[in-house]
Amino acid sequence: MLTLLFAGAARDWPDYEPALTRALSEVGLAARLALPAAIAPEAVDYIIYAPSGPVTDFAPFTRARAVLSLWAGVERVVGNPSLTQALCRMVDEGLARGMVEWVTGQVLRAHLGLDRYAAPQAPVWEPVVPPLAPERAVVVLGLGVLGAACAGMLARLGFAVTGWSRTPKDIPGIDCLSGPEGLRTALARAEILVTILPNTPETENLLNAETLALLPQGAVILNPGRGTLIDDAALLAALDAGRVGQATLDVFRTEPLPADHPYWAHPRVTVTPHIAAATRPLSAARVIAENIRRSEAGEPLLHLVDRARGY
Repeated sequence: MLTLLFAGAARDWPDYEPALTRALSEVGLAARLALPAAIAPEAVDYIIYAPSGPVTDFAPFTRARAVLSLWAGVERVVGNPSLTQALCRMVDEGLARGMVEWVTGQVLRAHLGLDRYAAPQAPVWEPVVPPLAPERAVVVLGLGVLGAACAGMLARLGFAVTGWSRTPKDIPGIDCLSGPEGLRTALARAEILVTILPNTPETENLLNAETLALLPQGAVILNPGRGTLIDDAALLAALDAGRVGQATLDVFRTEPLPADHPYWAHPRVTVTPHIAAATRPLSAARVIAENIRRSEAGEPLLHLVDRARGY
């Protein structure tokens, strides 16, 4: 029987324990699930991990064959020097669907100009007819699993979608660009800009004073990716100057976002509390169970993190 350590937040245990038990049974695995206080580290075969959990030192887990993350982002653990086990990030249907729904809703909100009619100070009948989707340029920065899913949905709705990634991609219906010059071209098109990039040294402050200046006047920025992608001071300055018309932000350098942060009070900023791509226990448990099954069968692990790239 395998021994699995649940190293996520204790508050999530009541939801994950039955979901994992069921998923493991479905792939034919017998396993003991335990919280850190209930098991010796040297007895653990696999670690089910989240940065919100109690494990920061992986050295005592001498038998553990893999660390299976419940989060898509692994930047808070990938550089941990005690982590010598294989590390897999979370890629699952529920997480992708949540991201697609958030991005699609926010793009449509921006495209239709719905904020114009929200909580008016006085009755004003001011019809402003938006262009149709094919006339609206949407740019998605990041064409991994989540970014490609969002770009594909927006293209199916008829938007003129450009995607940018660090390495070349080929996605039907998307004008795919890459590299530094491709980024400049993409930003110059972006009436609505969606950022779904990982947090790496190459992406930190990717949106800064120089790159924000490339956007069309009044562009809308939607960031459900990583808070570190944006230079906050540069974005606030661009909003104040009208270079950026509106920003809807779901992720931040410090979370929860401090109560005195300027984003809360800025009239052109909408804050959502990191809800765009939450991990759902039922679908995430199936991904975890399948990876353990693959490991036990000697098959390659899914979503294995490239330590050099950081994701």
